[in-house]
Amino acid sequence: MTLDFKRILITGGAGFIGSHVVDHFCAVFPASEIIVLDKMTYAADFRHIEGPLGQGRVQLIVGDICDYNLCRGLVANCELVIHCAAESHVDRSFHSSVLFTQTNVLGTHTMMEACRTAGVPRIIHVSTDEVYGEVLTGTCDEDCSLNPTNPYSASKAAAEMVVNGYTHSFKLPVIMLRANNVYGVRQFPEKLIPRCCLSLARGDKIPLHGDGRNERHYLAAQDLAVALEILARRGVIHEVYNVGSMEHYANSEIARLICDAFGKSFDENVVFIPDRPFNDRRYAISWDKISSLGWAPQRRLAQDIPQVAAWYRENADRLYKLMKRTDSL
Repeated sequence: MTLDFKRILITGGAGFIGSHVVDHFCAVFPASEIIVLDKMTYAADFRHIEGPLGQGRVQLIVGDICDYNLCRGLVANCELVIHCAAESHVDRSFHSSVLFTQTNVLGTHTMMEACRTAGVPRIIHVSTDEVYGEVLTGTCDEDCSLNPTNPYSASKAAAEMVVNGYTHSFKLPVIMLRANNVYGVRQFPEKLIPRCCLSLARGDKIPLHGDGRNERHYLAAQDLAVALEILARRGVIHEVYNVGSMEHYANSEIARLICDAFGKSFDENVVFIPDRPFNDRRYAISWDKISSLGWAPQRRLAQDIPQVAAWYRENADRLYKLMKRTDSL
């Protein structure tokens, strides 16, 4: 089944992942009215979607997903809601955990209730592979138990429980997506790749947690946006879909790639710092289900790093000032 949509709402659309989704959906649904709801917190930026805004392709509403009346008004007559908005930085969740619960759980609950009362026919909830917890060997498919290990992943797992309650009690037409770590330009430099890039662009050393051996799989933001399009068109309601890649790197390997992109020595430009209170060694998922719909990752991290590094080099001064204002340094 292939679907087109007259009116689409994307929450968190001025953030990192959301802005890539906006770009892609504007391209593949040229006749659709696209609305972005974003609180415009530290990780969002008008510049992320200035192209679609300037072209009149997107209407930006600045507001909170915890505001039921606002959400209820925006989802009216929407044929598709993509719920990307979230607090997502694990380090920040250790000292601001209540905020993560408020945004990720209450915000999701508010959005699901608004969609229920408005009768939205198709909703995609964007979650994370981190809800499975640490996976030391093998991979997790969509039927594996959730075992979150930090305040961030716990809040995302709790949000999934809210969604599950709505699908069972009200048959709310939700599709769930659990994605690997996402990389690309526009990501706020508190995450590993942009933080490494910004550090070198500013002439500082890269800080790596622990021994740098923690491993993650990396998915390009553009590949995630394509996955969302496929789920919007052909995904099965009430199903969960893992979305991942074979691009797995230890943190130290990521730092080495970025040092190479900047023409700098790894040994001279990396410093190891105390680890998080708990830091999962490895996440790994299988994504056969969405592959059966015709999706596969197209981009390679090692090939994209030079372009990503160049973007952070060009925007280093602006991002550094923003990080200082948000106490992220």
